[in-house]
Amino acid sequence: MYKAPVEDIAFTLTHVAGLGDALRTGRFGDLGEDLVDAILQEAGRFAAEEVAPLYKIGDETGAVLKDAAVTMPPGWKDLYRRWTEGGWNALTGPREYGGQGLPMMLSVAVLEMWNSASMAFGLGPTLTMGAVEALDKHASEDLKRTYLEKLVSGEWMGTMNLTEPQAGSDLAALRTRAERAGDGTYRIFGQKIFITYGEHDLTGNIVHLVLARLPDAPAGTRGISLFLVPKFLVAEDGSLGRRNDVFCSGIEHKLGIHASPTCTMIYGDGFEGAEPGAVGWLVGEENRGLACMFTMMNNARLAVGMQGVAVAQAAFQKALAHANERRQGKSADYDGAGMAPIAYHPDVQRNLLTMTALTQAARSIAYSCAHAIDMARVCEGEEARHWQDRANLLTPLAKAFSTDVGVDVASLGVQVHGGMGFIEETGAAAFYRDARIAPIYEGTNGIQAIDLVTRKLPLGEGEHVHGYIDELVAVAAAARASNMGDLGDTADLLERALDDLSETTRFLQDSLAEGDTATALAGATPYLRMISLCAGGAYLARGALADPSGNRAALCRFFAENLLGEAAALKERVIGGAGSLLAAGRMLIDR
Repeated sequence: MYKAPVEDIAFTLTHVAGLGDALRTGRFGDLGEDLVDAILQEAGRFAAEEVAPLYKIGDETGAVLKDAAVTMPPGWKDLYRRWTEGGWNALTGPREYGGQGLPMMLSVAVLEMWNSASMAFGLGPTLTMGAVEALDKHASEDLKRTYLEKLVSGEWMGTMNLTEPQAGSDLAALRTRAERAGDGTYRIFGQKIFITYGEHDLTGNIVHLVLARLPDAPAGTRGISLFLVPKFLVAEDGSLGRRNDVFCSGIEHKLGIHASPTCTMIYGDGFEGAEPGAVGWLVGEENRGLACMFTMMNNARLAVGMQGVAVAQAAFQKALAHANERRQGKSADYDGAGMAPIAYHPDVQRNLLTMTALTQAARSIAYSCAHAIDMARVCEGEEARHWQDRANLLTPLAKAFSTDVGVDVASLGVQVHGGMGFIEETGAAAFYRDARIAPIYEGTNGIQAIDLVTRKLPLGEGEHVHGYIDELVAVAAAARASNMGDLGDTADLLERALDDLSETTRFLQDSLAEGDTATALAGATPYLRMISLCAGGAYLARGALADPSGNRAALCRFFAENLLGEAAALKERVIGGAGSLLAAGRMLIDR
């Protein structure tokens, strides 16, 4: 059974990602360590005692669609009610609409716990929180007054409607249309697919944020607008009125996250005899909807990164427990009677240490991204711009590296279980099934790599990333100066990897400057992993330096001496691999 690693989460927030310094300097008002600890402890209790016990029934039963209505698994509606009553949905919401206004760092920390306990459960509220942020920043005051309080509390839930059958990652191909109604509202017509929690019975209303195109809109992404389309229209007094012309026509039968309803949504088809056309309200300006939606998408990308960390943590816990219980063979280190627990065997230890080291590296990157978001919000001027650039740089790392780690660690968890890992009854395979979606949705990890190289490396005239690398180099220098014997060759190996990273970064920047986009794109995915491994290694070293008497130095050394060496091979792949990739790739194209 999952147990929230509250101590590791608090340590990473405070000593690695920067929360401790922010609290000491009063960046977050009167928020103090005592309140942070209390929030984390209670979240850990709720996740372990109330969410985790319903994971299996959610996986086995799933969401069920009948007559355009989705019923959630037994016990989930009551669980969601208790969760919202605990104030968890309102944690970071704006105070003027009932939120607690707490930092993003706390939000991602508790998101990790919800998703470790049940990724399908933790996924739903993530979209609501993103909708709150998008509406708070871009909606009219009337829309805010009508919808934000209930979305912040979790009484209503929100969704994000982008994808269509012909328009997945390429939103320029979007066909859903909007028509002006003449009374300030719009009528929406079209189909959306892969809509997470598009229909369910957890809340009385569902607020859809929908991308659509007006008849006179410019072509491409410049002609997309964002609309708020509720399942039920809302009367002036806040009560629910008639059903809107939007319904769920199907839910997907998926590899994992079975209890999360992934819906096909139909807008404007005359549902239940309604006048055709789903009533919607414009969010932001006409033809500027993508900018509004990106507010929600960036929030969601970090949240999906936390899903990777969360599933990795849960998979590690299950594998570790199994390795200490399962007995096979002999071990020189085991002095007990009979066969040794497999945790004594070096190869199993390698798997378990790889699992926990990668999980901690991904956690550190994601929490550091949340810290940058928080600092951009509380700072002003150049300092705020610096932290916004940092958040922009780290978002693709937090999303892509963390979700790759989720899949890799869950796969290793199946391996540690041996043949029983392939059997559903152990639960190890369920983590792997759940994890596999995270590198795909909210922008595939390949798209995250493209975003990193083409949009984030140029930040600050190309120098922001080098400033970040310099900060990581300073950590390596501190590790060298510490003379901590438990760190082994960490300083040498980290400095070598960071030198390679700096050279590789310059290579990609030069390729872009010279117009050689194909070479830069060919190296984007290995580069994202390379910078993430280097950052993760530095963050592990920072944690070890902050805890010289603990076990963090041993884990840091393992990462440096067993995993960080991949950075050199990734450098060669980026700098020398484009030609062969592009040449061989032509063979795959059906001309």
